[in-house]
Amino acid sequence: MDQQFKLDSHLCFSLYACSRAIFRMYRPMLDELNLTYPQYLVLLVLWDQQESSIKELSQVLSLDSGTLTPMLKRMEASGLLERNRSREDERIVTVRITDKGRELQQSAGCIPTSLIESSGLDLAQLSALNETIRMLMNNVEHHS
Repeated sequence: MDQQFKLDSHLCFSLYACSRAIFRMYRPMLDELNLTYPQYLVLLVLWDQQESSIKELSQVLSLDSGTLTPMLKRMEASGLLERNRSREDERIVTVRITDKGRELQQSAGCIPTSLIESSGLDLAQLSALNETIRMLMNNVEHHS
């Protein structure tokens, strides 16, 4: 059989399978924090920046506002963040992390640590791999 038709020779499948394996590893830790993976991603942005517009979150996380808005409403109802309309421009909605959302950061520290420990790679290798994947993603997005 031609190599290009073998499943394990497809980078897209390797990335997909790896991503699923990481999600399975994260699941118990996220369940303990009562978070979904996309909610965790929102919190990662807010732990870093404290505040973001929905448009910025949408771009950074590659999520459309139809997916993001209901999730942010649920996170607000849980007390993890608050949403406010800009006084200067009513079309802009800003999301700000709350104290309760900030408190989860320490509990979530086990999540990236578990990936580092289970990966078999050192930090430099993980960083280089992440940079290569991000470069691939940017190149593919610009050609689609």
